[in-house]
Amino acid sequence: MNDNDVPLPDLQDLSAIKQAALSYVTEAFAEAELDGLDGDCMAQAALFAAFMELVAAYGEEAVAQYAESLPDRIRSGGFSIVLKH
Repeated sequence: MNDNDVPLPDLQDLSAIKQAALSYVTEAFAEAELDGLDGDCMAQAALFAAFMELVAAYGEEAVAQYAESLPDRIRSGGFSIVLKH
């Protein structure tokens, strides 16, 4: 089974796979920074690439519905990194 076999809303259940993928993306960001690219440029390119992949896998309508949930997730801290001391 791969991610393409999983309905879009069920992707959050694949935490181990998502953690591994996030490690790859984080490393790519670090390498790009070493090459002089800024984080904002990388983030925008990563979002574009991510949405291209999602649309290819699930279609425009499913991805648009998923994207509609993003403002609430962003505002509620779903993508914030909290540093603990």
